[in-house]
Parts: sequence; structure tokens; C-alpha cells
Amino acid sequence: MASNPIPALLEQIDELLTASSSPDEPATLARLERTLTDGYAHALSLEAEQLRLERRMTELAGELLEGEPLSARATQRGEKVLGIDAHQRRF
Repeated sequence: MASNPIPALLEQIDELLTASSSPDEPATLARLERTLTDGYAHALSLEAEQLRLERRMTELAGELLEGEPLSARATQRGEKVLGIDAHQRRF
């Protein structure tokens, strides 16, 4: 994945919460909808990455059962899945 969009999303949420404009104004509604869309898109990308990594870990586990040594790359992937899972819970 590219850069971490969470700080920007959190900043947008803070701005919306502290905005002096009415939540019914079209511009405010548009910003709110955009922020929600960005947040959902990020959550979906995290979920897709987690599924991809879990599939790869399953493949690697199968190779391990077949007697092939577990690579350092497989260990890194497992750690990345755990990091994504923790990130999803925070988000």
C-alpha cells in the first residue's frame, strides 16, 4: 500500500467536528460524504490486503507442510497481516 491516509482522514474528521458551519449546508454535507467515502475506501483496501496476505500465508503454510523451509519473507508477511488487523481495529 502507498502512504498512510489515516492522519489526513482524522484531520478531516476533526475539522468537520469543529466546523462552525451548519451540518445541513451543501458544502459541509459534501465534505462529510467525501470523508466517509475516503474512510470506507481505506477500510476496504485494508481488508483486501489482509485477505491477500492470509491467502499467501496459507500457501506458505502448505509449502511448510510439504517440507519446504519457511522463509523470512513468509514471517514478514505474517507480521504485516497482524499489523493490518490491528490497524483495522483502530480504524
